[in-house]
Amino acid sequence: MATMNVSLPDELKAWAEQQSNTGLYSNVSDYVRDLIRRDQDHRQAIVEELIAGEKSGESDMSVDTIWKRVKRRHQ
Repeated sequence: MATMNVSLPDELKAWAEQQSNTGLYSNVSDYVRDLIRRDQDHRQAIVEELIAGEKSGESDMSVDTIWKRVKRRHQ
């Protein structure tokens, strides 16, 4: 396994240490690895959604209608 040194502001270092002390992670490295894995999963999901959207064809909805639906879903 490779080693990486990361510089963090004091507040982020304290946050990472607090998360590792919750019992969910054995140490800060485990916490950071989990964050990176989640980011990878999130980005892959976005790519898959974009591909699915591209394959779905053209929409007959206006851009305004699409934005209204998006906003309703995220209220």
